[in-house]
Amino acid sequence: MPIRVEAIDHVTVNITDVTRARHFYGGVLGLEEIPRPASFDFPGAWYRTGAGVIHLVGRSAADAESSRHFALRVGDIQEAARHLAAAGCEVRWDKRKIPGIDRFFTRDPDGNRIELQGPAEPCGPLEEVLL
Repeated sequence: MPIRVEAIDHVTVNITDVTRARHFYGGVLGLEEIPRPASFDFPGAWYRTGAGVIHLVGRSAADAESSRHFALRVGDIQEAARHLAAAGCEVRWDKRKIPGIDRFFTRDPDGNRIELQGPAEPCGPLEEVLL
């Protein structure tokens, strides 16, 4: 009998500076920080993402940048893009279409890639509208 997976519980993201990462994940993305178990005696922070959690784990060196990523679903993808751009974050729209979804990629301060996606706008992503 196959395993019955119910959900993704959490993703782990390696970071090098907990304070800087807290500013990005809690301040810029607006995620709710939640307590970590007392037995976790290494640097890090946890953030709620709906039913899932992001575990930030402090490391001495950043991971190499890659296409590896996780995705966050937002209600207003255009507002998310404006907000991140205003905060000085990269906003790179993905032109490969998923029916009904607009999406873009950004990176956290350690270069970890994050996809944001939300309902497609009838006239396309903001970047295309402004061109």
